Amino acid sequence: MTLLYNLGIHLASIGLKCIAAFNKKIKLGVAGRSKTFGILKDKLHSQDKTLWFHCASLGEYEQGLPVFQALRKQYPTHKIVLTFFSPSGYEIRKNSPIADVVVYLPLDTKKNAHHFLNIVNPELTVFVKYDIWPNFLNALKQRQLRAVLISAAFRETQSFFKFYGKTLREALFTFEHIFTQNETSKKLLQSINYHAVTVSGDTRFDRVSNQLEVNNTLDFIETFKNNHLCIVAGSTWPIDDNLFINYINTKTSKDVKFIIAPHNINPTQIKSLADKLDSPTVLYSEQADKDLKDAQVFIVDTIGLLTKIYHYADIAYVGGAMGHTGLHNTLEPAVFGIPIIIGNKYDKFPEAKAMIANCGMFSIANQKEFNLVLDELIGNAEKRLQAGDKNLAYIKKNKGAVIQILNYLRI
Repeated sequence: MTLLYNLGIHLASIGLKCIAAFNKKIKLGVAGRSKTFGILKDKLHSQDKTLWFHCASLGEYEQGLPVFQALRKQYPTHKIVLTFFSPSGYEIRKNSPIADVVVYLPLDTKKNAHHFLNIVNPELTVFVKYDIWPNFLNALKQRQLRAVLISAAFRETQSFFKFYGKTLREALFTFEHIFTQNETSKKLLQSINYHAVTVSGDTRFDRVSNQLEVNNTLDFIETFKNNHLCIVAGSTWPIDDNLFINYINTKTSKDVKFIIAPHNINPTQIKSLADKLDSPTVLYSEQADKDLKDAQVFIVDTIGLLTKIYHYADIAYVGGAMGHTGLHNTLEPAVFGIPIIIGNKYDKFPEAKAMIANCGMFSIANQKEFNLVLDELIGNAEKRLQAGDKNLAYIKKNKGAVIQILNYLRI
């Protein structure tokens, strides 16, 4: 199994270099990984004490961030190395203030693992959620270096729990402790005789709760909203956008304002969305030249603002569950105590199931259902407030994962 895994990694290395000529995202990853060791050698010295944090992509970074921030304070003299596998994480957070060095994780070969650890030599390694790389993890264990996995979420269908998953399964045993999001994940680990496990919950609850402690003011959004009822559609895909295009063009009152923040801010896609809207529309990139108060739709054609924008929402829609791209973060709007609408493909998202069961979130499958739910929430202030209160209560109830993890790491 291990031989096949290592062969697969080498073949993947060749394949990625070939595909990079035709795929911009993969090209970024290939080019970035080629620079990793040079950056590490330049930024780190043999006498440095280090911590290593690894995330697959941006979502895992956001999930691990409250733990990273706490460890940054706990170990102020250590240098922190942050690695990403995906360009969508690295390119957005390559200047993260919680790290001294941010690089792409090299492909998981034995040679790369030993070369990486010879330079970094971390006193503590924290992996987030599921990005399991056997050669790196085995090298850590061989050197008797501490490693933990946080916010882990496992499913019975994953290869860790199948007869063909021996190499990945054994990699789990290199972690001295695994903190899971739920009891199901703990039981799955116990089924393969891994018992150093704690159900700490999902660190994202701590992450989004911290958002209430920062200044979320955006003057241009306040000007646009102008005390009107405001609906924020976050991380939308074209299938989500179409729901809003049809609703805005046929049903909506001018007393309701809409903010749409597409997941993909490609100019062609943004223009297509704006051109299909009949109501006065302004783009973030054009706001300086527009009268925001007169616009009914504000399209966010930039990144990094959505979390603060949810602060201005009376109703939120979160994209990804109408198609097959995966539901985006519903906890970010929930913490602001507002009702949330999503699509109907949310089976892999326990937080969505919980908020729907609590009557704070509403799932729709088509335009008709979308119109009915949105009409009711717009017209019924009491229902909006009750649903929002339930979502905020759900966030508060599930905080505390970070404290459990830190208490263990202090031992």
